[in-house]
Amino acid sequence: MKKSFITTVLLFLLGNILLSSQASAYSYGDPSEEKIAEAYKEIMIKLDEDPPNYSESKKIYETVQEEVDQHMGEEPSKIILQNLDDKEKQEAIENLDELLVLNIARRLESIDKNFSEYDTSKRLLAKGFATYKTLSPKVEGENPELDQKIRTEFDQALESLGNPGLFGVGTKESDQDAFKESKKFIVDSLQKEFDIKSLEVGHFSESATEESSGKQEWTDISNLKNWLPIIIIVGVLAAAIVYAVRKRK
Repeated sequence: MKKSFITTVLLFLLGNILLSSQASAYSYGDPSEEKIAEAYKEIMIKLDEDPPNYSESKKIYETVQEEVDQHMGEEPSKIILQNLDDKEKQEAIENLDELLVLNIARRLESIDKNFSEYDTSKRLLAKGFATYKTLSPKVEGENPELDQKIRTEFDQALESLGNPGLFGVGTKESDQDAFKESKKFIVDSLQKEFDIKSLEVGHFSESATEESSGKQEWTDISNLKNWLPIIIIVGVLAAAIVYAVRKRK
């Protein structure tokens, strides 16, 4: 009876580990820091001071200006910095909102253009979602249903990337058409919600060769070294199960 109980427990643990590893393949993980979104948050805090702290807001923006200029052209920075110089709080906020929408659009466009590159696509989608979470309170405040729908579309976009799996475990085919549908809904909805005339940007140039500017905290499930702990644990549990079964005989 005791041996049977031990075997049952070991089988339960083994199944739980396998299910958990598959589930993690579809989580956003903890993406590398999205600098533009983080700068936005800090600027909002400074602009919310009484009186608004325009000089510090400008300094914060300048920490991400190079990235903005490189990927979205110089025009957004010129307008936002001019707003801050002229102490135009509301105009600055509106243009910063638009900047985040542009950033989400470029992330999704980059994924669409390099859809077969799973690792890069998953990371860029995580960055895009991190950016949306910064805008989410504003969307939710005006239209809670739309906010939830956009979040759902991000989840569906993640599902559409598929899963390369490992050793045939957890493999799922990708679906670029499904991704395009989610991308269109997200981008079109944000463009309408923030009353943006055009989402044309300087260029979309990210690819698998893009250098990461910070440490990578997301989990690459297709990388063998990230599976080693699970493989070791599964191996130990399997050996324990075999041993328990043989002892019963």
